[in-house]
Amino acid sequence: MRPILYSFRRCPYAMRARLALASSRVDVELREVVLRDKPAAFLQASPSGTVPCLLGPSGAIDESLDIMIWALRQNDPKGWLTMPNEGWDWIARADGPFKTALDRTKYASRYADSDPAEQRKEAARFLSDLDAQIDGWIFAKATIADFAILPFVRQFAFIDKPWFDQQSWPAVQAWLERFLASDRFEQIMKKYPQWQDGQPGIAFSPALAEHPAS
Repeated sequence: MRPILYSFRRCPYAMRARLALASSRVDVELREVVLRDKPAAFLQASPSGTVPCLLGPSGAIDESLDIMIWALRQNDPKGWLTMPNEGWDWIARADGPFKTALDRTKYASRYADSDPAEQRKEAARFLSDLDAQIDGWIFAKATIADFAILPFVRQFAFIDKPWFDQQSWPAVQAWLERFLASDRFEQIMKKYPQWQDGQPGIAFSPALAEHPAS
């Protein structure tokens, strides 16, 4: 049986899992979860109750970066895992301080003790550093670092896209726009119906065929 991916289309963590699965050409059964109406099978599978969650022969993988690494270790035709060690530091910065600042900018009402303007400045510092690093890609070619970070840069950019576009980050802006215009992004952002307990999932394959999984 193919592994099962519990996903949510707009979640950046789920986006990066789907990016790696599509690149690796590993077939999975996709189950689109609506977070306000989580099905029982998903809650049973996911230790954290969060997406993405990959349910495979060895059990559940409940962290998006771990799903990316698992998929690419099965098959890595684009060589995304062939990356300088520094790439893991970039991912850690994105997942840590940058994501913290992003959340406190985008969801300011949830963090009464945090100043959203200061948090946006904190996120901007990361993007300024990233802009200095990017020359087409973060390294000489596309790696897992690019596709682990891009969904979160997208999320930050669309908090206030006119403001984002006015910043002096030409490399980051071009990198993001190329991603948003890519076939890869279009494929992983296809809309799927909400999955319910007992229903078949969707065959999320290299061709991303839209039919019930057998």
